[in-house]
Amino acid sequence: MDPIRRNLEQVWGQLRGQKASRPNSLEEVSIKGLRGIRELRIPLPFPVSVLVGPNGSGKSTVLFALACAYKAPEPEDRRLTPASLFPDFRPRPKEGLETYADMRPEVELTFSYVHNNERLQMKWARGREKWYRSFFGRKKARPPTREVYLRTLANLSNPSEVRSILQMSRQDFSQEAVAASNIAFAQRILSFRYASLRQCSKGLKSILFAERSTDDASPGARYSEFHMSAGERAVLRLSITLSKLQDALVLIDEIEAGLHPHVQMLLMLELHRLALRNRLQVVVTSHSPVALDSVPQEGRVFLERREDNVVRREAYRDIIQKALYGRSQNVLSLLCEDEEAGAFIRGVLDVKGPELDLLQNDVEVGRDAGKDQFVAHLETLGRFRKLPDFVFVLDGDGRELGPRLAARAAAMGQAAKVLFLPGTEAPEVWTWRTIRSQPERHAPVLGLSPAMLETRLAELETLFSGAADTRSNIAKSMLEALALECRMSTPDLVRRIAKRETESGAGEVSVFADELVEAIQDWRSGLG
Repeated sequence: MDPIRRNLEQVWGQLRGQKASRPNSLEEVSIKGLRGIRELRIPLPFPVSVLVGPNGSGKSTVLFALACAYKAPEPEDRRLTPASLFPDFRPRPKEGLETYADMRPEVELTFSYVHNNERLQMKWARGREKWYRSFFGRKKARPPTREVYLRTLANLSNPSEVRSILQMSRQDFSQEAVAASNIAFAQRILSFRYASLRQCSKGLKSILFAERSTDDASPGARYSEFHMSAGERAVLRLSITLSKLQDALVLIDEIEAGLHPHVQMLLMLELHRLALRNRLQVVVTSHSPVALDSVPQEGRVFLERREDNVVRREAYRDIIQKALYGRSQNVLSLLCEDEEAGAFIRGVLDVKGPELDLLQNDVEVGRDAGKDQFVAHLETLGRFRKLPDFVFVLDGDGRELGPRLAARAAAMGQAAKVLFLPGTEAPEVWTWRTIRSQPERHAPVLGLSPAMLETRLAELETLFSGAADTRSNIAKSMLEALALECRMSTPDLVRRIAKRETESGAGEVSVFADELVEAIQDWRSGLG
């Protein structure tokens, strides 16, 4: 396993263990009536969360809403309120001219917290004129106080900020060295080292000066913040600010901006470590698969815009996630129902892949928990125009779903490729029936003699003959027992049988194999 990944998973476990003992945590936000969001609920069960979704799906809106959850501890930082973050355009009316102004329904932002080990709720609501707080009947209640850090792309490249900082050179300003502890975060991420880092300040404005270290005693390059890359500046600014925060809420928009994928992973690792060490709660938005893969499933929030609302999708299965956020663009994805179905498909590809000159990365086989999610996955993939790169493979007992998938794709102006595994039941039933019908053909691939295999099959059928269960579950149990005797897993057994049947070129498998080859050839030719 990659060392960075290993470190991430180790910190995940530590953060999960620490979560219950944290005195302060923002548990959930609900948004109503804001920026095209009719109603949306976002739980935050893990201390580090990544919000992902296409442009316009509401990621920044959710991030700004989270920034309104607390009252700032310092009077000078009261800008993080709904009135500041969600302003209205309301010009003075002029006689004879049509007035354009923002019009919107009543808005509600409801927060659920653990604050000082107490569970609380607070709501920001906007009437016709202004915003106000509600504490759900708690008398003399006050908003929870917590430091909140919000960073957006505007913090990195604001032209007016550049002009105002340039004017510092004509004024008196203070200088101070940045403590090593405050740049340790950056030093673990960037590929070079600093001999020194100084901050020149005038009021609230500041500019950084860096001096690179060299292998010998000679001075390295010295340069101001204006000559830093966007990525270096972002990491340094984050390092200086975040190292000072304790028990704060950290919100970062587009975490990957200006950063190489490897640096993105290192940054996410350091954010996790800082969250653990300083008890921070971190929420970032991103389009990057690297950032998304850097948090566990419970830390991933997928947003999707519908015609009249924004909805939160459950964490995608890996095959869907890779199609929407992954790196490769030239992969045909085969989505099936479970691990045994995936093993069956791989058994067929073991034979047909070489005939088609398929490379290992040309086709990806993934699985979902069940066919009930296939329509929702099709709709999501259709919105991203990904259906030409997908084949939906259903078990034999899922044939009634085929017309629904085809009709839903047609309603979106697209086509869905749907295949069905042999038989009319689960692949385990087909596999058992196939082995039972011709044990002499399959005994060699299972490492048994035909006589021994036939005896064992009969014994297992006798053993399970009185089981009060479905045919599918009984077949699964018998296959599992047979696989154990053959010293292999059930999916491995299914794969070997599917490969053997495909090699024979006869029976039900040949029909499926031909349809799969046709789907792959259509995808290659661009017909999809």
